[in-house]
Amino acid sequence: MVEAPGEVTPAGARVVRGFLRPFTRFMHRPTLDGLAHLPPGPFLLVANHSAGIALSEIGSLMGLWLEAHTPPRPLAGFAHPLGLRIFPASALLRSVGAVPSTHAGADAALARGVPLLVFPGGDHEAMRPVWQAHRVDFGGRRGFLRIARRANVPIVPLGIRGSHFTVPILWRSRHVLPWALVLPRLLGIKRWPLTLVGAAGAAALLTLAPWTLPVRALAAWAWLVSPLMCLPLLPATISMRIGPPLSPEALFAGMDPDGDDTEALAPALARVEAAVQALVDRPT
Repeated sequence: MVEAPGEVTPAGARVVRGFLRPFTRFMHRPTLDGLAHLPPGPFLLVANHSAGIALSEIGSLMGLWLEAHTPPRPLAGFAHPLGLRIFPASALLRSVGAVPSTHAGADAALARGVPLLVFPGGDHEAMRPVWQAHRVDFGGRRGFLRIARRANVPIVPLGIRGSHFTVPILWRSRHVLPWALVLPRLLGIKRWPLTLVGAAGAAALLTLAPWTLPVRALAAWAWLVSPLMCLPLLPATISMRIGPPLSPEALFAGMDPDGDDTEALAPALARVEAAVQALVDRPT
């Protein structure tokens, strides 16, 4: 468990301000509107997710968040538990106050009064093909709603537009690629993308590299399982917009805070998805 959820260490601030912010400013010219909608106290900031491992959108948001809040306002972001265990990702994530994407991690942050950034669509949404770039799709996941209901905190929608074009994805595979490439399944990763950069790199290694066929095939496999094929290499303008908060009274009226009423949460899920979609669709 992260000891100080949402707290950015001096080292983390230096990385964000000295590297991520200049990089995203040059590549993506990101904007963040609607900060006035943020309520005091804890809340869930719920956003759509894009571009594989989402470095551009997360880096853009972190840089603009620190720039907008002096002193820094705590914001704990959900991170895959695997990322919090593997160096150097673990060091960076902990330095910016990320928490494991578990109910326990969420409850700990909210109990301390720290807002929580959540991407409910997770890998399902982040690995959607590029022609669905502007489609908000949480994949039916309701865990974030249970977290907000249990903590009795508002949900604040955040719409992100443009980041999916930084890593064009050709195919989101749940069965074929994770099993065929072996390593994703061994790491417990259920979905794996085929990106434009990944396909082009694998094709070049298989056909142009001056090695024997087995070596070329091994190199292509290593490239396809590497996060390098998900690096945001293409410039695209990223715009982020925060909308008015949705109160727990409006979303969960009449529900049992500890109940497992999956179907009863369907209207709340649809309402939050629609709020995020409206922000994505708004002209800049």
